[in-house]
Amino acid sequence: MSDTPTPAPVSGAPSGSDDLVQPFQIEASRLRGRMVRLGPALDEILTRHAYPEPVAKFLAETMALAVLLASMLKYEGIFTLQTKGDGPIRLMVADVTSVGDVRAYAQFDEAALTAAGDDVTIAPAPALLGRGHIAFTVDQGPNTDRYQGIVELYGKTLADCVQHYFRQSEQIDTGLRVTVGRDAGGHWRAGGLMVQRMPPEQGTAALLSSDTEDDWRRAMVLMASTTDDELLSPDLKANDLLFRLFHEDGVRVWAPHHLRFGCRCSRQRVHDMLGNLPREEIQHLKVEETGKVEVVCQFCSTAYHFDDDDLDKVYGSGDA
Repeated sequence: MSDTPTPAPVSGAPSGSDDLVQPFQIEASRLRGRMVRLGPALDEILTRHAYPEPVAKFLAETMALAVLLASMLKYEGIFTLQTKGDGPIRLMVADVTSVGDVRAYAQFDEAALTAAGDDVTIAPAPALLGRGHIAFTVDQGPNTDRYQGIVELYGKTLADCVQHYFRQSEQIDTGLRVTVGRDAGGHWRAGGLMVQRMPPEQGTAALLSSDTEDDWRRAMVLMASTTDDELLSPDLKANDLLFRLFHEDGVRVWAPHHLRFGCRCSRQRVHDMLGNLPREEIQHLKVEETGKVEVVCQFCSTAYHFDDDDLDKVYGSGDA
């Protein structure tokens, strides 16, 4: 679940304020990190759905974590972060392509969500997700092996659950700080920091010294000192915040990775999907008022409609 940064290092590299991941390294301790800032891309994804506030907020956190985790990897394809549980939010999926397209959706039980009450504030992950698992998948295409890591949901927050995964499955010390909110105009925003201490290489026992442990604790204290406003503000650039936090230890940044909302659905994909189903089995998808089959993308809410003539083309002329 980790790899080394590939872009050439720069000092004070220019970066925008929104929809990006900023890789960095704390020079004194060689700790690696990422900062994510989501704005318009996140807001577009969430406003395409009528999610209740707790669901929208939790899905935004899922997206920020997915972007942070994906940015630590070298891959050509799709990274997916998925939670599945028996709580009010049954399923959340966020994926990030290697070119920076992000999308996400959630499935939830509204009655169970209302019944959760104050527990959502006290311990949001158990209250909203219940018992289940969190999965990380890297899919690089049909001719490659998929990587997947799965661990039980454990912790008060979703960030806690991700940290539990790294402790249990990857044995990598990982610090996370993620926050979600709305700006003055009501638009969704998210920000986050992730710092990792990589396992020592063979023959580098010195990395286990007390100084190294002190460096790690210091980085965690500094990361925890960030305010929600600092992580969410579009006026505070990622590089400026990183300098504010870690300048005493030296901080090096690499070129940022830019993000955008991007859904991979299309009419042709829906056409192909329908063609793999018996025609009689899709009759329940017909809308009574129009008599057309309607398929709605879970990620972007785009509706695709197929009348009987369209279905004839899907199944072949004259095939009933």
